[in-house]
Order: sequence, then C-alpha cells, then structure tokens
Amino acid sequence: MLRQARQLCGRWCRWSSPFIHLLTLTVVTFGVLAPLICHRLLHSYYYLRRWHLNPMSREFLEQNQQEGQAALHYFEKLQIPNASEASGSDAFQPLLLVTIITVQRRNDFHYVLQVASHFHRLLQKCGARCRSHRILLCNVESDPSSHQDVRLLRSFFPMVSRDKTGDNLDPSMNQFEKEKQDYVFCLEQSLLAYNPEYILIVEDDAVPEEEIFAVLQHLLFARFSKPYLRDALYFKLYHPERLQRYFNPEPMRILEWLGLGMFLGPVLNCVYSWATRRPSLSWPIVLFFALYSMALSELVGRHYMLELRRLTPMLYNIVPVTECCTPAMLFSAPSAHRALGYLKGLHCRQGFAKDIALYSLLRTKRENAYVVEPNLVRHVGMYSSLRLNDNPKLL
Repeated sequence: MLRQARQLCGRWCRWSSPFIHLLTLTVVTFGVLAPLICHRLLHSYYYLRRWHLNPMSREFLEQNQQEGQAALHYFEKLQIPNASEASGSDAFQPLLLVTIITVQRRNDFHYVLQVASHFHRLLQKCGARCRSHRILLCNVESDPSSHQDVRLLRSFFPMVSRDKTGDNLDPSMNQFEKEKQDYVFCLEQSLLAYNPEYILIVEDDAVPEEEIFAVLQHLLFARFSKPYLRDALYFKLYHPERLQRYFNPEPMRILEWLGLGMFLGPVLNCVYSWATRRPSLSWPIVLFFALYSMALSELVGRHYMLELRRLTPMLYNIVPVTECCTPAMLFSAPSAHRALGYLKGLHCRQGFAKDIALYSLLRTKRENAYVVEPNLVRHVGMYSSLRLNDNPKLL
C-alpha cells in the first residue's frame, strides 16, 4: 500500500506531470503575477485600498478640477451662436434629445460645463449622422439665477428652468422627493419642448464616453428593432463599476461567467496541449482551465473584461437592469410618458430614491428595463448634491 502511494506520488510530482504544471501556474498567477499587476486596479479584488485609495482619490479630484477649468475655457473661447429658451413651437423634431439636469454644486469643478463641453464636442465630431440630435439644459436650482455655470451655457444651448412653471415647492419636502420631482419636470419639459423620439436624461456629473453617439446610433437603428427592447421602460447607460462583478445574484451575469469558463476552458487546454505536446483534449484539464479563467476574471475584475467590448458598437451588451443608479437614462417618447405617469404617483424618501422608485415599477407595473454594458458615461461627481461629504473617496 505504501509502495503504491509512493509510486502515485512519484508520477504526480515529476516536473513533467500536468499536476505540477497546473499547480505552478495557479500559484504564480494568483499569488505573484495578479497581485503585482492588479494592486492599483480600483475595481479588482487585488486592489490595495489602504495603500492607494487616498492618493488616488486626491489625484482624481485634482485632475477633475483641471478638466473643469478646461471646460470653462472651452466655452469662453467658443463663438456664441444664436440661442434662445427652448420652445415647444420649434417645428424641428429631433431623433435624440440630450437633456442635462443641473443644480448648483461646487464652482471649482464646473461639473455641468464638463458634461456640456463633451457632448458639444462629440456632436460636432459626429457630423451629419448626428444632425437630428439636440442638447437641452434643465436648470432645477431653487434659485435658477444663482447657477453661475448655467448663466454661461445659456448662450450656447436652449434651457428650461424649474421656476418658470410657477410650481410652489414645499420647503419641508425631503431632498429625495425634490430630486424625483426635478427629474419628472425635466423629462416632461423635454417632451413639451421638442417632442423627440428618444430622450437621454443625463445628470450634470455624467461625462459621456467618446463612442457614445456611435453606440447609440447602433442601438437605435439596429438593436432596438426587437420588440422586447423597443417596449422597454428605460435603458441605463451607466452602472457603478463596483457593482459589475460576476459574483452577484443576477442570473445573467452567472450565465455569462459560466459561458466564459466553457469557452476559455477548451481554448486554454489546447494551448497547454500544444506547449507540452500532449493529447489535444483532457476533460479534467478542460475543467481546471474553465475554473481558472472564471476565478481570474472575477478577481481581476469584470469591469476590465467589459472594456474589451468597446472595440465595436456591435459588441456592447444589453442585459436586464438593476436598482442603482440614474446618471444617464434613455427613454423612448412612449416610455417617457409612461414613466412620468408612474413617478408622479410615487413619493420618494430616504431609502427609496428615484432610482429605486424606477426599479420598483418593473415589478408593480410589469415593465422591462435594461442596462447597456460597458458604461457610456463616466460618473465624475464625487461631491453629491444629496449627501454632504468634505472628504470624498473613489470607493
């Protein structure tokens, strides 16, 4: 018995043994290479928060402040066109209306200027394909004239302000209900001002990615022709990176994770067989590489895997939506009317903000909604309009 055990151990522990090969690969990958490569990746399990979070947060704030100044200079140098308040009498009906919801925040970051300058530049870059797109500013500051950045932007974009509707806001209203009512106002005014086919509601700290209009063109003309997508209540264009991991209770992500293992398992087995000149397929080795690739993709971060989909708009994924958050939301005109009716009947409060309210409608009203992956906007606002924080962090 002991002799058989020694023989078995001898076969497994030879340098030519697959067991030694795969054990060495596992130790080197997960114990050496991945920690060395990924310790600064913000959304990886290997991220060394204690070492990097504070300096990276300060660096992000400094860079964002510089981008705010660059956006300010962008509009100061831009030639002023003939612009006026948005009016429903405008005969032009855009395919896509980008509505930027803004409220006064810290002046040194110029969040709304960053968002508006990026959208303006990208529309110019897009050219003829985006002639049917328009930008609308929606100022929901309680005293609209005090919003300094909007005073500059109103020379370049049409604008609506909350005070011009004659609404009397209840001073005792909680901030979450006010935010929902602001959202309803901007969505409603977007429909009244232009009656567009689609409305992209963007918060003033959601900077668009370079490819946003190319991807939206593909979605609107190719993907949304499917009935189950055409009738959706809304599409989210942003989901927090920290919530994009595979290890999640969402069934679609688990299926995607398993599919990744089923694809990479045989592929890596073929590479291993070629490198070691062994038989082309071994199911135990296929299973090992499937689990190896699944573990590596989760530990490094699904967010970074999603970035590969930016190669072409056709690779962007559309999956069922989750609760958080609302920096960029796409509505069709019919779905916007439905959402308005639903939201007016809901009261928001602490723990039931507008994003959760919208998500709750999917169950109570039997609606569907989806999220586009990877994100089409970057959330740059570390200073929230709802929660005071003098020392914000990236996580």
